[in-house]
Amino acid sequence: MSELLGLLSYGDTGWGDELLAGFGITISLFLATLPIGLVLGFAIALAKRSENWPLRLFANAYTTVFRGVPELLTLFIIFYGGQIALQNLVGLFSDTIVVDLSAFVAGMIALGFVFSAYASETILAALNAIPTGQAEAARALGLSKARTLQKVTFPQLIRFALPGLSNLALILQKETALVSVLALDELLRNTQIAVGATKEPILFFSIACGFYIVMALFSSLLIGWAENWSNRGQQGAGA
Repeated sequence: MSELLGLLSYGDTGWGDELLAGFGITISLFLATLPIGLVLGFAIALAKRSENWPLRLFANAYTTVFRGVPELLTLFIIFYGGQIALQNLVGLFSDTIVVDLSAFVAGMIALGFVFSAYASETILAALNAIPTGQAEAARALGLSKARTLQKVTFPQLIRFALPGLSNLALILQKETALVSVLALDELLRNTQIAVGATKEPILFFSIACGFYIVMALFSSLLIGWAENWSNRGQQGAGA
């Protein structure tokens, strides 16, 4: 037992510092990807409701592609294809600059695209759940489209979309593990390295499960608070 605990210590003899460092990178990747996915998802949802048919066509094609292609394949395309595309673009202006797309940035972009494709459907459903008469009434009162979106549509959008987006956020947390295939030293990759070096798969994979569960529990608490906050007006009306 003491030998197993020693494997989790800090320093040259243990793997505790590597696991914590990997956990920190996993959290950073999740926190960096989530806002990108939300902003893109909101933009794609608005594009699907646009009166401009090419914009609607692009938005529908976007969600079809990124929901249909496996996330792992999307990661490879962004990491390798994106690096080649950027290098060719930079090569038009300079032959000396070498583009090196990091695994973290590639994972953030790829997972952000996938998350936004699913989030756009959730946001679109939430937008459709808001009665159109409310926007028409706001316009009749002299509010602009932007002001109507800010004061009337967006507050209700949060309440309707939050349960679905919360689900997608928890899925995104797990999908960060896919970036380990790009040699990013996040939690799963460092766990696999530790398993290979110590031949103790049960110990280290169990520890990794614990880290992911802690992250999910903390996220669930934040999600619960956000749902209570978004429903505060409804709770007051019901009382």
